[in-house]
Amino acid sequence: MTGRIPTTIITGFLGAGKTTLIRHLLGNTNGRRIALIVNEFGDVGVDRDLLTDCGEEACRPEDVVELANGCICCTVADDFIPTMTMLLARNPAPDHIVIETSGLALPQPLVRAFNWPEVRAKVTVDGVVTVIDARAVADGRFAEDEAAIATLREIDPNLDHDSPLHELFEDQLSCADLIILNKTDLVDADELARVTQIVSEEKRPAAQIVRSVRGRLSSDVLIGLGIGAEDDAANRLSHHEQEGEAEHDHDDFESFVVAMPPIADPRGLSDKLIEAAGELAILRAKGFISVENKPMRLAVQSVGSRVDSYFDRPLREGERGKGHLVIIGLKGLDRQAIADKLGGVVH
Repeated sequence: MTGRIPTTIITGFLGAGKTTLIRHLLGNTNGRRIALIVNEFGDVGVDRDLLTDCGEEACRPEDVVELANGCICCTVADDFIPTMTMLLARNPAPDHIVIETSGLALPQPLVRAFNWPEVRAKVTVDGVVTVIDARAVADGRFAEDEAAIATLREIDPNLDHDSPLHELFEDQLSCADLIILNKTDLVDADELARVTQIVSEEKRPAAQIVRSVRGRLSSDVLIGLGIGAEDDAANRLSHHEQEGEAEHDHDDFESFVVAMPPIADPRGLSDKLIEAAGELAILRAKGFISVENKPMRLAVQSVGSRVDSYFDRPLREGERGKGHLVIIGLKGLDRQAIADKLGGVVH
């Protein structure tokens, strides 16, 4: 791998903590010049803003490239290859590249893309890192009722009863070289042992598991693995590929934006998001809100019934009074009901 730029692919389901992990990494680069490619599912990106506003020298806007409105695993030729070509043409070139995939992306097609001649000559996959939300796994969000599925398949073996959440969980684990059990502060010892067992049953034998709280890990743990995953791409098949299906899509999921007016009570918004998650099947919400009589921007992140909000930086010119939330869920979301619940307008 001498002379090739190492690249780390960071994957994991919606809300697992990928962006937080990367923010911590950028604060501990040990002098490395790191370029970031951030991919989001939906028209409006949030993660790039969170990264470029992190206050670290390594978070310069010019070093963060956003690929929005799609999943990088489905747009390799149109989005990924041109972006890599652009990064590789920089002088000086980055010392390391980090790719944060969408929470709905499969890492397998992306790993194979590193075998394209124009990429392979200059870049290698240092490792695939999958971030797991330990609390979500403990709560059974990715589990299937195996007994019920077996019964249905006895009736009709041709029926596909696999959960789209479980498929993504399998695929993101089966490609990983390093698995981060994140948010371990939200589970007790017994739950953590059970989550570790579940992950161990799904992962590749060679993949290592480490634990973290809010993605606080040394950069030496995450980068410098030296795996060269593109050379092993044939052994990293996705669920669809194992079933003999040529393509992967995201028809099971959808995303839309709710334009939000200024709010008076951040706690009240958190309560509404928790109610909407339970009543209206929201998987993920994230965005920025303007709070009345506050000069700071409120960053909001929710996963199911868990909501995290904090003032991340001062409002800039033109931002006061404006806000938005990106909503992601399974296909069939009642967009108007969700917007009404949150007090916003479908954008």
